[in-house]
Amino acid sequence: MLRERHDIERHTRWYDIKKKFESDPRYRIVDSMYREEYFEDYLHIMKEEKRKEREMREQRERERHRERKSDRREKDKEKDKGRKDRGRSRSKDKDRENKSSKEEKDKVKEEKSKSEKSKKRDTTPEEGEHREESEREERAGSDDSEVARQRENEAEQKQKEREKKLRVEQSIREREKEVQRTLAGHLRDRDKEREHHMREECIGHFTALLTDLVRTPDFTWKEVKRQLRKDHRWELIESLDREDRERKFNEHIDNLMKKKRERFREMLDEISTLQLTSTWKEIKKLIKEDPRYLKYNSDKGEREFRDYIKDKTMTAKTSLRELLQECKFITHKSSDLIKENPNHLKEIQDILKNDKRYLVLDHMEEERNTIVLGFLEELNKRGPPPPPTASESTRRNK
Repeated sequence: MLRERHDIERHTRWYDIKKKFESDPRYRIVDSMYREEYFEDYLHIMKEEKRKEREMREQRERERHRERKSDRREKDKEKDKGRKDRGRSRSKDKDRENKSSKEEKDKVKEEKSKSEKSKKRDTTPEEGEHREESEREERAGSDDSEVARQRENEAEQKQKEREKKLRVEQSIREREKEVQRTLAGHLRDRDKEREHHMREECIGHFTALLTDLVRTPDFTWKEVKRQLRKDHRWELIESLDREDRERKFNEHIDNLMKKKRERFREMLDEISTLQLTSTWKEIKKLIKEDPRYLKYNSDKGEREFRDYIKDKTMTAKTSLRELLQECKFITHKSSDLIKENPNHLKEIQDILKNDKRYLVLDHMEEERNTIVLGFLEELNKRGPPPPPTASESTRRNK
């Protein structure tokens, strides 16, 4: 959205530009407390891009300046070569004139000699001239080859400079891409951290709102939501998802139910006359004025009472099994002794009657006898316990 605006510069102020974004949905989806910070980050990125463009321009200018210098050097070299060539040609012309004058004098002297010798001497200058011409051609060819070699070296140097320039530009582009990727990763991580922090903050506000306004577990989410919307703190949790709100509400209701049940059971534990055989009618008369009961209606209170008695009964059965394990009179032979002599069971029961953990189940005698006999059969199947010496040796070996 910010890149689409061509009127944003490095010195643009947030106060001057933010009004132009109010109609854009991409502006409204960002939280107000982070919009200016994102804008400042974008300005920082723009400044970095401008700086890199300026550096690239300066580097290109330096390269062009170096190229112009090298071109001027080449032109100067060519001018120097031209002067040297002209100097060589003038000296060659002088040499040629001196040789021709000497040759004329030699011809005059040689004309007085014999005809054969004069003929031979007449042919010698022609051969000299031919030789000089070939030497001049060889020197010119060597000069041309030297110039060609210099030009090839200069072309190779220019090619190397161009390749170096391309490598520098490519490395700069790759570095820019790497910086952009790193910056994008940092921005993503920071956005995730902000979202997580904002979510935790919203959950904290919502939890406080529920604690202040929802103090009983007798409401539904639809009923409570109307009441919560009237509180000014509702604006602080608008960014929280609907599923999260409903889930936190259900957790809050579960906690209230748990506390309410714990207080109700504490009230029942305080009744000294309560037995596992007590009825709801008997107990209801004793607790009808207690505020911990008044939070329940009659049906829910009775249901909670039955659950309480059921849990107490399970605890009593567990305590009875612990009592049987503690009783030294009971051994693995007890089951066989009862089969031989039924009175042995009565002897065991007489010993167990001295403990409240056995007496508390008097109202369910048959089930209690079933527990006792089942325990005796289990001991019989296990057989005799290992002697103390064997267990001691085993422990030492371990």
